[in-house]
Amino acid sequence: MDFVAKVKTLQNYFKAGNYKKVIEGCKTLNKKFPKNSFILNLSGMACQKLQNHKRAINFFESAIKADNSNIAAMNNLANSLKNIDEYDEAEEVYKKILIKDPYYINVYNNYANLKSDFNDINGAIKLYEQGLIVAKKKNANPLQILIHLAGAYNSLGKKDKATQTIHKILEIDPSNIEAHSILSSIYKYSKKNEDTISHISKMEKILKENDSTDLEKAKISFALGKAHDDLKEPEKAIKFILSANNISEIKRKSNINVNVNIMNNIINIFENIDLNESNRSFLDKKIIFICGMPRSGTTLTEQIISSHKKVYGAGELYFLSKNIENNFFLENKLDKQKIINFQSSSQNLIYNQYIKSIKLFNIDEKIITDKAPLNFMYIGFIKIFFPNSKIIHCNRNPKDNCLSIYKNNFSSPKMNWAFNQKDISSFYNSYKFLMKFWNSKIPEFIHTVEYEKLVSDQENEIKKLLKFCDLEWDDNCLNFHKNSTTPIKTVSITQAREPIYKSSVNSHDYYKDHLKEMFENLI
Repeated sequence: MDFVAKVKTLQNYFKAGNYKKVIEGCKTLNKKFPKNSFILNLSGMACQKLQNHKRAINFFESAIKADNSNIAAMNNLANSLKNIDEYDEAEEVYKKILIKDPYYINVYNNYANLKSDFNDINGAIKLYEQGLIVAKKKNANPLQILIHLAGAYNSLGKKDKATQTIHKILEIDPSNIEAHSILSSIYKYSKKNEDTISHISKMEKILKENDSTDLEKAKISFALGKAHDDLKEPEKAIKFILSANNISEIKRKSNINVNVNIMNNIINIFENIDLNESNRSFLDKKIIFICGMPRSGTTLTEQIISSHKKVYGAGELYFLSKNIENNFFLENKLDKQKIINFQSSSQNLIYNQYIKSIKLFNIDEKIITDKAPLNFMYIGFIKIFFPNSKIIHCNRNPKDNCLSIYKNNFSSPKMNWAFNQKDISSFYNSYKFLMKFWNSKIPEFIHTVEYEKLVSDQENEIKKLLKFCDLEWDDNCLNFHKNSTTPIKTVSITQAREPIYKSSVNSHDYYKDHLKEMFENLI
């Protein structure tokens, strides 16, 4: 078999997802054809797919060294650098690509996505739009760029521009699942609005006729569930919601046992750790951590606080959880002695790593919100390593909360427990137990926002919230729905751009006969 035939075989392995075979085959070829840039890049791509980014980076760097005109290897290098949080280095590589080959379409998408990750949405939009110009000149497929552009407009609350972009996608590909999913998040379905009713028919047709993957069927089913829920048609909505979750549960393995065990382990470890002893090495940046169950009001709460003139809303960050997992966890078990050692260290490693990451946002404000809901697990760590921070815990009626999780499609692997009724309620039970533990240890450090009180008596509840955060009153916090400076990239994107409404309170009543397994498992 000659070189070309062997390469084609390896490419077929790659397409089939057999990445280990690709790496083995490339290793053999590399012995016969050392310093072949194409083979080195292919090896890196296979490692990248296996999430072995450090090894992938070595291959990409070798590929570029062998051929400094290999733009694909440069692009892959930047993507892997981004995946190991080497953001500055990734950005430098993207910039070099734009200089070397301004017609390389992929770089516009990838570089824009990096900017979006750090809330430079306008910078991202500019790159997406440049990418569209290049795509037109090269007669290339612009769909991926258009999808990301629609998402960027939507995150800023620019619904009209997002909708216009989606219609451009649907002109090219009328059955594009991602576009229909984004459109469903923008629409408030109403029988008085012909566009929204027509959209339901289009999605139902796609579900019946289109040769979609299982996860695409789940995505469109979640969208249809949302549409009928908007129309107050629970009997129709639940059929799509159940179908979407059943498909997702099969395709995405639940991690409920891992999560429950971690929460139990955290309680056992922190039971005898003195949380009044904090690491005192920190700068003047103050973080307001907003946490709680997903769909408990964390996005709404952040929109309120980040509307304050002194506060920057950073959105849902993963820096804290990643730093804690990298430094203190081994095979999902905490190292108690390491926590104690770091607690009394002259260096505050966790705080410093976190601040290094958020510097990429170019934040002038000294007060920052971080609304990663699952940070409720790490409140003890926050008390130790961020002693000048504030914890806002968002709490909501358990049944309403669990229903809202079940109705929505979460892309993060951390949420793989969110597609099974019993798993959702089991997670909620463990969360409730852990929050009871934290409140017993450090009650003065946590302010709980009750969702139902917030929507029924918003001014008084906002006053309490600001007082706890040591912030003076700001009328902007009452008009939070006009806040377009904090991008929203979560499933709460539409609701948090509207004035407070009460229609979601006791929404579980509509579904109580269909979700008994979930509701009866709640303690």
